[in-house]
Amino acid sequence: MDLLNALVDKGLRRELPTREEALAVLATSDDELLDVVAAAGKVRRQWFGRRVKLNYLVNLKSGLCPEDCSYCSQRLGSKAEILKYTWLKPDDASKAAAAGVAGGAKRVCLVASGRGPTDKDVERVSKTISTIKEQNEGIEVCACLGLLSEGQAGRLHEAGADAYNHNLNTSEATYGDICTTHDYSDRVSTVQQAQAAGMSACSGLIAGMGESDADLVDVVFALRELDPDSVPVNFLIPFEGTPLAKEWHLTPQRALRILAMVRFVCPDIEVRLAGGREVHLRSMQPLALHLVNSIFLGDYLTSEGQAGKDDLAMIADAGFEVEGTDTTTLPEHRRAGGCGGGDCGDAESTGSACAGKDAAPAATIPAPPEESRRDLVSVRRRGAGTELPPNA
Repeated sequence: MDLLNALVDKGLRRELPTREEALAVLATSDDELLDVVAAAGKVRRQWFGRRVKLNYLVNLKSGLCPEDCSYCSQRLGSKAEILKYTWLKPDDASKAAAAGVAGGAKRVCLVASGRGPTDKDVERVSKTISTIKEQNEGIEVCACLGLLSEGQAGRLHEAGADAYNHNLNTSEATYGDICTTHDYSDRVSTVQQAQAAGMSACSGLIAGMGESDADLVDVVFALRELDPDSVPVNFLIPFEGTPLAKEWHLTPQRALRILAMVRFVCPDIEVRLAGGREVHLRSMQPLALHLVNSIFLGDYLTSEGQAGKDDLAMIADAGFEVEGTDTTTLPEHRRAGGCGGGDCGDAESTGSACAGKDAAPAATIPAPPEESRRDLVSVRRRGAGTELPPNA
């Protein structure tokens, strides 16, 4: 297939595909799916071998968020019956993190609901970061606390935060459809603040919210322009009690095509399989390992994930290996200061930046699968904020 051959060649050269090529990946048929996975897998192996980085989420503060993001079970007005609790103490957060580290996690992601942290919150999280680092040698810590104010990114970095996560989630054109309490530019600004403070930027998307193929390509190209070190790909978990509870647009095949498209656009970036993989990929999760080089271990913020031991077995059975703390995730050219030269395929050098809706017609939103697996949406009832041991 000429398209896939061209995309592999570009991926091996770290060259950005055109917008039309990215759209064409999403438009491939189910009959072509294994060819798409095999092609994107070549790019994944070129830059990351067969290593899989494990990440572990600790929800520091759950629920009662004043923002109205439609996809979120913690949003303002959510009727989802999730765990609700205020800030975990540093020692409690460290104990939760230790479970993930014991399961093989290399990075601990500290997340708190809310629009953004107060200075007191930053001080509290800084103590948590220090505690985790003191008790777990070699572990990376990523903070995800919402929109940052001036100076907060620097203080988090000084406290030991290696990375900061803030997702773009969807295209700029459709962002107002999923959130009205802040806008797309706020999210871009926070990612840029984290980068300016010296932290590794982590920013990704949520697929399955009713967006078109053009929207998916828009947000992935925007992410490539921001140049984060890691791109988490979430698949919407349609929680009952949220505005998007009836959005079931994904099939395992479509989810794999989305991951392949992200890999082609971000060939040498850590692509992380994140929330919703169990719900939408189901038994095809092992195929996704040929596309991504990073996953979350065990449970998520408010939903339960696959058992940690099953994640490890899946990785081994598929012929991959867990990345150790003594291994640097990113390829050397990215560790040396990012892409830089024109051969990196940045938007300016290729002339193929996300050009808006006129660049290609918007695809029709696929119809929901005939049988949605609503039984796989399970609210987290263990781990942080409970007396039960975490899943790791």
